[in-house]
Amino acid sequence: MKENEWFHDYVTPDMVQSYSIKEVIYSGRTQFQSVEIIESGGLGRCLILDGKIQSSEWDEFIYHEALVHPPMIAHPRPERVFIAGGGEGATLREVLAHSSVKGVVMVDIDEEVIDICRRLLPSWHRGSFEDSRLELRFVDARKYLEECVDMGEKFDVVILDLPEPIEGGAAYLLHTTEFYQLVREKLAPDGILSLQAGASSWGNHRCFTAIINTLKSVFPLVFPYDTFIPSYGGTWGFALASPKLNPPTAAEVDSLISSRIKKPLRFYDGLSHQGLFSLPKNLREAIDSEKTVITIEQPFFIYQP
Repeated sequence: MKENEWFHDYVTPDMVQSYSIKEVIYSGRTQFQSVEIIESGGLGRCLILDGKIQSSEWDEFIYHEALVHPPMIAHPRPERVFIAGGGEGATLREVLAHSSVKGVVMVDIDEEVIDICRRLLPSWHRGSFEDSRLELRFVDARKYLEECVDMGEKFDVVILDLPEPIEGGAAYLLHTTEFYQLVREKLAPDGILSLQAGASSWGNHRCFTAIINTLKSVFPLVFPYDTFIPSYGGTWGFALASPKLNPPTAAEVDSLISSRIKKPLRFYDGLSHQGLFSLPKNLREAIDSEKTVITIEQPFFIYQP
């Protein structure tokens, strides 16, 4: 990448969104993926992994609040939390805002990305990596869960803040029934999982519907939701999954936020919660008709030029 050029984020073979590059802050490659941080004309500072925007300074709060607070609020008292991915530290930032949290295990395979984000994206993590409640591990999330599955530790909330399933990428095996089953084994009986599930924009929604259907093959309760993320160029899908927990009602959310969260939120409240889970009819029908179940032997990949 060069200054005064354009960054092109390929959404599908027929659609691309472009942002001007005012400054290239970092460009390189780790053992696992390419990493760029740019200052863009429209979104401020952006983190780009393997050619895909992961978050932007202008709207990262929408993504991270939508990912973190619905499961944290749904749990009666979240004390132990597991985060897979989330190298910017913003997912961790939002988890640690909950007063009930006593410990967080954060696992990311790419230590170099976290080091880059700690140095160059301070407004994302806001010092959360220094919190004494954090246990940070640099290992594959699947390997970590497999090795600790017999140790008896359970988590109240599991949050998967992972890249989309890219062929040859580091995370595609973490979007499978096998991995979701492993996550379920590590959840406490009243535990809950949340994850980002890819684009939900109509016409580019197959990753979202396939992930939702895959979750349904493992969990009895699955709740898809989405919201508009400007830097992603459309609506973005998420999901909650649990053996027995349901999301709170919109009327309950504001009271729970007030009693549990130690800082003001910019995106998530009761009314936003209601909107998150109000998917349009066409998308609900697409989820209901989806037949794909993602497995290690039959993975799903998004378009990558």
